[in-house]
This record gives sequence, C-alpha cells and structure tokens, in this order.
Amino acid sequence: MLIAFHKPYGVLSQFTEDGSPNKSLAGFGFPQGVYPIGRLDADSEGLLLLSDESELNGRLLHPRRGHTRTYWVQVERIPSAESLATLQRGVMVQGRRTLKCRAWMPDPQPQPAARVPPIRFRKSVPDCWIALELVEGKNRQVRRMTAAIGHPTLRLIRVQIGGFALGELAPGQWRELDSPDRAKVLGSSLTSNLKSEI
Repeated sequence: MLIAFHKPYGVLSQFTEDGSPNKSLAGFGFPQGVYPIGRLDADSEGLLLLSDESELNGRLLHPRRGHTRTYWVQVERIPSAESLATLQRGVMVQGRRTLKCRAWMPDPQPQPAARVPPIRFRKSVPDCWIALELVEGKNRQVRRMTAAIGHPTLRLIRVQIGGFALGELAPGQWRELDSPDRAKVLGSSLTSNLKSEI
C-alpha cells in the first residue's frame, strides 16, 4: 500500500506526539501498519508518502537512486540568476557540499492557498517563489540551502516526488495510490517533465 498525504503546516511526520504543540499523524485516519517514507519538518508542507512496504524506503530515499523531490520555496528577496546557479552547483551545509540539483524561478509564480498561520510579511522586503529539484533530503536541507545564498525560506511545500505531483490533494487529505500513480512515484527520474508539470 502506498499513500499520498498533503501534510499541513504544524504536523509531525510521525504517529507519536513529541511534547510540542504540533499534531502527529495519528489523527488523520490512516490504515494500520503504514509509516512515513522520509519526512517533512513540522513547519514544512506538502507531499508525504506513507506505506507498509519497507523496501520502498531505500528505493525512494537513497541519493544513489537519483529519485527526485521537487519543492516550491518562498524566499525573502528575489534571487539572481547567479544565486540560483550557485544552488544548482551545490552549497556548503553543515560541513558538506549538497549534491547538484535544479533551481529555477517558476513563471508564472505559484499561487498556493494561504498558510495557517500566515508567513511573516514585511512591506520593505519583497519575496518570491523558487523551485528546487533535489535527489537528497538531509535535515532542513532546503532551508539551509536558501540561507546559504542569503535568501531565508519563508514557506516550503513539497509538490512532487518522482513523477507524481501533489496536484489538487487538499491539506490534511490523503489517498491510496493506484497502479498508474504508483508508477509515477516509483519510476525513473522524470527530470525533463518536472518544470512543465509545476
């Protein structure tokens, strides 16, 4: 069984509480025996996969597999083309260089539903959305990557894993994936299609 879940802000990627105000996955009615494949931080949103198939962990998460994850990242100020190129080459995060990735400015800009609670807003500081396609997912990696180029992350949404996009799945909703959608998740990297699908 493979499940796609639109994880809202303030929800942990685990079934147990951790003593914080954040909710766990226990309240969303998932079938027994499933667990998250990878994670999203409580302050991140978007596509989280859950499964009862243990072999999927290595298949989807190990960087050697080259399995892509795509994020919309709302950042402070407008990054230059050179800043995005720096992200693509890899930046130093916690003593190691991140793997090469894709980074671009979506046009038109994404228009996701407002977050609850809303992001901080400063009249004097513009913001924009960039898209990042990674094959690795270290702890808080995207936030550390954008900070490394001087553009702090305000909001982070994972919108795609492999060839499967979050689409119209609403925050807090989940569905079991059928065979065609499983193939999109598990198939080889579809990097040539990602930009157009976002």
